[in-house]
Amino acid sequence: MDLAAILKAFVAVFPAELPDKSMIATVVLVAHHRRPLAVWGGAALAFALHVTVAVTAGQFLSLLPGTLVDIATALLFAVGAVVMWRGANASEDDDDEAGAGSSTSRTAWGAFAGSFGVIAVAEWGDLTQLATAGMAASTGAPVAVAVGALAALWLVAALAARFGQAAVARVPASRLRRIAAVVFATLALVTLTGVG
Repeated sequence: MDLAAILKAFVAVFPAELPDKSMIATVVLVAHHRRPLAVWGGAALAFALHVTVAVTAGQFLSLLPGTLVDIATALLFAVGAVVMWRGANASEDDDDEAGAGSSTSRTAWGAFAGSFGVIAVAEWGDLTQLATAGMAASTGAPVAVAVGALAALWLVAALAARFGQAAVARVPASRLRRIAAVVFATLALVTLTGVG
């Protein structure tokens, strides 16, 4: 395995993903679901899908319709904002995990699936996916590039899940959901401003 290609991919992807919408989305998803491991698992699987597509498709990835991806991402964030805001209104006192209206969104499977869906759509055609595809094509070491990029993405998701877990311990759930709703609505608007 080409260690230089692994390191190159890690160094390129890690800092680019830190301020990215996926990190913010992961923090928000942990705050919403209160299942950091399940959220991380969903994000990790989505990132694995993206890295696999990137190293397989190489330079052809950039030919995907970016406008359609941006609109789908914005819509997903907007729906997330509405769901989280409504959840905060429905359960002002949500410190009890066994609340009547929260069983569906609080299952590990719900957290995993929700995280996978958000990250899978939000990261499609993202800069780090395109960079991974480019590095895989230019280095001739697609497996090594995949390992480096995936390690970087998984680490960012783990840091975001840990931060989200710490936030949940300090801030009431209803307030976190409102903050999450505002963040998701903002991400939807930012994504839409890039369309076209």
